[in-house]
Amino acid sequence: MYKKEIKVVDCTIRDGGLMNNWKFDDDFVKTIYKSCVEAGVDYMEIGYKSSEKAYSRKENGPWKFCEESDLRRIVGDNKTNTKLSAMIDIGRIELEAIKPKKESVLDMIRVACYIHQIDKAIYHAEHCLDKGYEVCINLMSVSKVIEHDLDEALKDIAKSRVPNFYLVDSFGSLYSEHIESLMKKYSTALPQKQIGIHAHNNMQMAFANTITAIINGATMLDATFLGLGRGAGNCPMECLIAFLKNPKYRLLPILEGIQSKVHPLHKDISWGYHIPYMISGSMNEHPKESMEWMDSDRHDDFVGFLKKMHDKEILE
Repeated sequence: MYKKEIKVVDCTIRDGGLMNNWKFDDDFVKTIYKSCVEAGVDYMEIGYKSSEKAYSRKENGPWKFCEESDLRRIVGDNKTNTKLSAMIDIGRIELEAIKPKKESVLDMIRVACYIHQIDKAIYHAEHCLDKGYEVCINLMSVSKVIEHDLDEALKDIAKSRVPNFYLVDSFGSLYSEHIESLMKKYSTALPQKQIGIHAHNNMQMAFANTITAIINGATMLDATFLGLGRGAGNCPMECLIAFLKNPKYRLLPILEGIQSKVHPLHKDISWGYHIPYMISGSMNEHPKESMEWMDSDRHDDFVGFLKKMHDKEILE
């Protein structure tokens, strides 16, 4: 599986922050950063760029905002081969708040959007491109998008200056056959673009789906340490690095970061495969209800959750 064009993107802090409101202490973030650098990981997505008008500082930690002072406290001037990324949500950040690249340690801005926001996503991404950043667009919840709308969106992306576009399995509901089909569609529509994969693990398919995406041409690969991410989590970084057989990547620093920081976090945060997440994934539903169930005193009542979701499906 050695492909020199592959880039690995660590999303541990950004996606994992969805489980603790980005309240990681500095030592935790520094450890993940150091592990990424020593492991040869190409990008570390250190959090979101968000507006305080959209999110409260009392409720959210610094990695929801990624202020320059917070970033530099962790990485200094980041004179390493690991680039830094942050994600923005449309409507949750004022574009003027994003400094020009020359004033920031960030290297890449990723724009997350839904299908009806493609035009805005392109505008946001090209704005950041003009400021000197690398950019991606991550089209979320593709499992809910009807084919005609996806085809129209891909036409718009193809005409844009945005160089990177992501296949995102937001609900962890896709199987390898879906990934193969979508990768062929994306690659055909976007022959000059780089395609990425961001997978969730509700159906225990995140790693397998990432491999399928690689086989079908994906070259930007998202993963997280020990799969730390929203709900069921993501493709585990340690599995991906071990699989790639690429001499530029090292497994040992990933395991050191997991052993010292991420694994102990299980005492405070519950993420990873659980049956309620499997149920929402199998039904192609957003995991918010399964996450709420997991936070309740009924988290082990799998039958009750399935009945609840079936009742909701009937009502809808």
